[in-house]
This record gives sequence, structure tokens and C-alpha cells, in this order.
Amino acid sequence: MAFSPERLDRFARHIVLPEVGGAGQFALAEAHVAVVGLGGIGSPALQYLAGAGVGKLTLIDDGDVELSNLQRQTIYAERDIGHGKVVAARRWLANFDAKIEVALVDRRIDRDNAGSTFEGADLVLDGTDNFATRLAVSDACVASGVPLLSAAVGRFQGQVGAFAGHLPEHSCYRCFVGDAFDADDCDTCADDGMLGAMAGWTGTFAALEAVRVVVAPAMGEPRWGTLHTLDGLAPGMRSFRIAKDPGCGGCGPR
Repeated sequence: MAFSPERLDRFARHIVLPEVGGAGQFALAEAHVAVVGLGGIGSPALQYLAGAGVGKLTLIDDGDVELSNLQRQTIYAERDIGHGKVVAARRWLANFDAKIEVALVDRRIDRDNAGSTFEGADLVLDGTDNFATRLAVSDACVASGVPLLSAAVGRFQGQVGAFAGHLPEHSCYRCFVGDAFDADDCDTCADDGMLGAMAGWTGTFAALEAVRVVVAPAMGEPRWGTLHTLDGLAPGMRSFRIAKDPGCGGCGPR
């Protein structure tokens, strides 16, 4: 694959980075990332994945754009209210970079359809807002052999974790939260509130980690089993390891 002069100019600031370079930019152009949830996390993550030159994106969300989304979901405008998020996100991508290949999935992800939805993806970035979906995504990634970046945000706190539970030595997202949250029962940002910029920080950090995975090891090895917690009030960030649970129902022995 050779980049056209236009693409070379577009990604010049990446290519001059020794940690990315031409090889890394080629890897990004060949990468297929599935983004689950096009909300407060998925919106900025999508913008920076597209900006990085990821060649194929699968956009997954069953919701419509609402007025209350605009405080933090940065790819939408007032004209998008009432339209499906995947359609509005596809329109944003078409205006931003028409060369990106895009697939749309406008159904809710569950344990029955997650596996087929992620077929062909090199990486899944999950920014959904309930444990039932997150766990269904995690289990499907383990079963399909696809690495997962799982991100969540609320109030002034965010978290981004990198998981490769399909590999015998690494933990999965279920190792982190256990089995108690399989029901769709967690609080929402409508209940607790959320600073819009906090969603932006979490989403862009998730996009950074996605680029790290795609161009590895040039930017360092992917930090599988590491959870990063972001504090918008301090501000600050802490990182810690998630141990593999030998009895995990997602990545443990079958």
C-alpha cells in the first residue's frame, strides 16, 4: 500500500513521530476498529480514531440523538436531533474523511449478537453505559479472540481498561467486575450528572490507547489487564493491574 500525496500530507504529523512513522500509519490505515456506543465516550473516540487514519470503523448504537446529548457528545449538532446516532455519526465521518470505510449497526448489542457483530474487527472500543452490555461485549471479544478497550465515565471520574482475555495469561473485563452486574442495573449520567469535558478526556484517552494497540510495539506494548482511572477534580490519573480470575466465567477454563 502506498499513500497518495494527499494522504501523506494529511498524516504528516504522525509520520514524523518515530513511535508511529510510515509503518505505524500503514498499520492504522489497515486497522478495523469497532466502536460500541456513540455517546459521550464514543463520540470523541471516533473523532480521534478517524483523525488517526484508522481505515475501517464499525459504528454500533441503537439510539437516537437527543438534545441532552449535545453537552458532551461532540459529533452531533442540533440538526441531528431525532436521527439515529449511527446515521449522524456516518454523516460526520463522510464530511471529515470520505476515504474511511464505515459499517453501521443500529441494534442493541447483547450476548446473542455481539460475536457476529465484531467479526473481522482487530479491536473493539466499548463506551456503553450499562454493565449488561459491557459484559456481553467482553465475553464476545474473548470468544472471538479480539482485544477490548473498555471505557466508562460518570460525574468527574473516568476509566479506560485494556483487556486481552482471549490470551491465557491476561484478564478480561469480567475478571474486573465479576458476574454480579449482568443485569442492566447501573446508574446513568441522567441520574448522577457528568461534566462534558470529562467524557472528552476519557474518550480521547481511549482513542490514544487504541492507537497504541494498533501500532505496537512502537509506542510500547499494549498494557493488557491495566485499568487507568481518571480524576477530573484532582486532577490526576492512576493505573493498576487487573489480575486474571482463574474462575472467571468469561475467560476462565471452559
